[in-house]
Amino acid sequence: MSDHPSPAHHPAPGRPDDRPGSSGPPANSAWATGGATLAAVLLLVNGALLVLQGIAAIAEDDVYVRHDSYLYRISLTGWGWTLLALGALLLATGCGILTGRLWARATGITLAALSLVAQFLFLPYAPVWSVVVMALDLFVIWALATYQGDRVG
Repeated sequence: MSDHPSPAHHPAPGRPDDRPGSSGPPANSAWATGGATLAAVLLLVNGALLVLQGIAAIAEDDVYVRHDSYLYRISLTGWGWTLLALGALLLATGCGILTGRLWARATGITLAALSLVAQFLFLPYAPVWSVVVMALDLFVIWALATYQGDRVG
């Protein structure tokens, strides 16, 4: 027996723990920090795109097909204002996450979930785009939920 612990019980920084019950990289690893930064940037990009999507819907140009038989009936102008407001909130939250604000992480998770639901409801108007944004929203939720900031211990 030696006085040194085995390497299997103390993984290198930024590497996953191989012990049973371990699930992925440590909370403060480079992967988690990079994922949270990417999530913040994706919130900024998604927010800017939702603002543009909202403006296009408000302008009532021919970007979106109008559906009269859609189950969740909201006028295209109503969708535009909803997407515009959600986009502005996503932009502010993305900035908050990048500057390290504690409130921004929980707000980012909540807004990404709302964006996911809004894109699901917007599927008939822009199906491929909505699915892409829904996938990005899922990543943002995962990244912000797993990142634990600068906690010790």
